[in-house]
Amino acid sequence: MIPPGDVTATVCNWNGRAYLGDCLRALLAQTRPPGRIVVYDNASTDGSSDLVRAEFPAVELVAMGCNDGPAAPRNRGLAEATTPWVLQVDADAILAPDCLERLLADAESSGAVVAMPRALFDGDRTRIHYDGGWFHYVGVMTLDRFFAPLAGAPGEAEDVDAVISMALLLRRDAVAPIGGYDPGYFILFEDHDLSFRLRARGMKLRRVPAARVFHREGTAGTSYREGPDYPARRARLHSRNRWRLLLRNHSTAALLLGLPGILAYELVWIAFAASQGLLGAWWAGKRELLAELPALLRQRRELQAARTVGDGELLRARPLSHAPMVRRGAVARCGERGLDLFLRGWWAVMRPFLA
Repeated sequence: MIPPGDVTATVCNWNGRAYLGDCLRALLAQTRPPGRIVVYDNASTDGSSDLVRAEFPAVELVAMGCNDGPAAPRNRGLAEATTPWVLQVDADAILAPDCLERLLADAESSGAVVAMPRALFDGDRTRIHYDGGWFHYVGVMTLDRFFAPLAGAPGEAEDVDAVISMALLLRRDAVAPIGGYDPGYFILFEDHDLSFRLRARGMKLRRVPAARVFHREGTAGTSYREGPDYPARRARLHSRNRWRLLLRNHSTAALLLGLPGILAYELVWIAFAASQGLLGAWWAGKRELLAELPALLRQRRELQAARTVGDGELLRARPLSHAPMVRRGAVARCGERGLDLFLRGWWAVMRPFLA
């Protein structure tokens, strides 16, 4: 058994005063409490730091000085922890009392380097938000049971390709040496990238449905929970970061064999951006990508050299995940189904040629 004191909990916060207290109270109330809790604050201006100092004297507070996205505080938490395990939680997440205990038990028995709880909407705890996912060859994560009812959802812990970074238990000596999260994403796809790099090195990631976390508001200006407007910043980051992930992580063979599907997805996304009045945001993302290209190609060489698992094992063509609150007409829904059929059919033909 993992002894008490072998887990450090780190909380990433940016202007989360409205819900940070609930997050910290849930951590302090764990049936298997962490030995240390540290809040890493990304230059909040809403009094978050004052809240921690006044109401949570047992919790450490580290000021990051600026907001460079969640990767920087998560990586600093990994670097500064001295325990074998690090529980990383975003400030808008509330852990069920036995969440850490269940994550530890599964990680210890399965040999996983990352374990993820089942995430439910805090405002509707009968509905699943995140349950892990899989790598699609077009460079997106296909999410299991996204927005699905909790009733009837399978409860067995199992291996997955991808985890969502809102609440994760990580084995420090596995995640820290590969650099943790890449801060170049700022936010969006950074957990996909970390998941891929771990899996490409042959490491195991797990989802543990019996461990539960309740997810609240998300990141202002980026998270998308309800209409009518899709956030422009999210559109810009998606436009940049999907290609960032592809260029860093997918093998040359996977890029070439999957190129028709990758471009088909891009065309559909351009049409979506146009329908939302976000073509400017889409193009801004592409300009940023082009500026980064030399650095991305250098990173690519290093990451490809470190791989032990091929894309033939990692990349799939499961049905794409669609947020149900995005307004789409009959033509758009038909287009989504057609895209899925094309992507799956193309990959069925091409995947056997991929090692």
